[in-house]
Amino acid sequence: MFIAIVDFKTAATDRANALAQLDGQGNRVRAMPGNIAFRIYGAREDDTAVTIVHEWNDEASFAAYLRSDSFAQFGEVIRPMMIAAPVSRRFRADLLETVA
Repeated sequence: MFIAIVDFKTAATDRANALAQLDGQGNRVRAMPGNIAFRIYGAREDDTAVTIVHEWNDEASFAAYLRSDSFAQFGEVIRPMMIAAPVSRRFRADLLETVA
């Protein structure tokens, strides 16, 4: 499994719009081959912070997402709202179990 966690900040007045844009892309990203999860969070303690958690079957699937129209559209709309460069942490992970 491949996991990417992306953190970025917007002006407080832009965050709702950034979250809405991400929500609008969510279903398309989740439908991409190899996607396990695409989650979007607005921090409770900081009205400028946004986090995206990606889970993919493998690095190749994530790389395909990075080359996708969805990612390009995300960049065109969201990047101008960012007040600092995003930070992306990427992990290779082994799923030990899923407990329901």
